[in-house]
Amino acid sequence: MPVPTSSSNLGRHLFGVAALASGVVTLVWHDYNPVFVYAAAAAQIFGGASIQFHRTAKTGAAVLCAVYLVFALLLVPPIFVTPLVFDPWGNFFEQFALLTGAALVYARLSSAWAQETLNRVGRILLGVCAVSFALYQAVHLDVTSQLVPKWLPPSQMFWTVTTTVAFALAAVALLANRMALLATRLLTMMLVIFGLLVWVPLLLSDPHSHTNWSETVLTFAIAGAAWILADLLGEHRLNDASPAH
Repeated sequence: MPVPTSSSNLGRHLFGVAALASGVVTLVWHDYNPVFVYAAAAAQIFGGASIQFHRTAKTGAAVLCAVYLVFALLLVPPIFVTPLVFDPWGNFFEQFALLTGAALVYARLSSAWAQETLNRVGRILLGVCAVSFALYQAVHLDVTSQLVPKWLPPSQMFWTVTTTVAFALAAVALLANRMALLATRLLTMMLVIFGLLVWVPLLLSDPHSHTNWSETVLTFAIAGAAWILADLLGEHRLNDASPAH
């Protein structure tokens, strides 16, 4: 039988840090039900911190699953109100990507599913999210292009179209299970680059903006979710390649 090979935990760590930071941002900027705010923020901080350590990672993942499930469900009603407007769908799938990341960590640590099944479910769920990301950028090409650094050649629109196509190709690779590991790694790298080149500079230029903080931590959280799947797919490949005993 294959010799089990340890996977990287970098995706889990990035995801946890982003979740913790999101909880802090929620505490600092809130303009709605304070009870819900404090509960959600505390859960994100606790879950993000707990998921960093192996002994508490499963509990942290469970807490984050609950948080992101609630967040995703809260975004369902706007979809029914305006089903032909894509923004509510895009907002939902952002939170659904985070739910997927937390669920993958929990399922992997609980050993409830076979790894092949877990990988398949993760590919499909994150693949659907990648479809949403591609469509969101396609719908908002002009707005998205303004976020691309002007100093980056050849043009802002070039990189907007390129990344939109990249999201679409990643979705196809994940859903069709063709070069899924490579696609997930490239997707992770692209999202991290988004955070570093787009949102971090905006955050530094205006640290008092709630949008800059929330979008920065959201981008890195989604990158963490993609990285979690990449770690799982990479672990599966290593286990398949290891000698049998």
